[in-house]
Amino acid sequence: MNKVNNSFFSRAFLESLFFVQNKWHQHGILIHTLRVTYYILKTRNFKFFAAGLLHDIGKPFVAYKKDEEDIKFGEYSFTDHEERSYNIIKNWFFISDYTKLIVRYHYLIRDLQKSKKEDLPRYRKKKKIWDSLNPKIKKDLAKFIKFDDLGKGKKRR
Repeated sequence: MNKVNNSFFSRAFLESLFFVQNKWHQHGILIHTLRVTYYILKTRNFKFFAAGLLHDIGKPFVAYKKDEEDIKFGEYSFTDHEERSYNIIKNWFFISDYTKLIVRYHYLIRDLQKSKKEDLPRYRKKKKIWDSLNPKIKKDLAKFIKFDDLGKGKKRR
């Protein structure tokens, strides 16, 4: 797991929150989050609303320059941001267990696809998690990732 722990006032935190994420996101985390919730509301999928607001809450805390590409383009990587997001909200009594599950595993489908090609030990670990989830959550995660993708906007490059 990524051990980065940016403060609220660090450059990585503020820059990723307000301005830039990576090549897959047109906007910073805040605008991305608002776009995700917009598409959730537009399609009246209200059960995802809290997850839409909270799914990337941990992202600015883990923003870091992973490689030469990040440095070259002034972008960030957010390894295991969903686990950081979950850890922030896991003890919030006013958030449902369902929402916590969606936040924690919202990137799992994409992570499985990517790690199967690039990192087999990570893939096996993530596959074990996937196999432990019930079919309804799996279906909802597949739905939620579509909202997350819509929230990304145009690819930056």
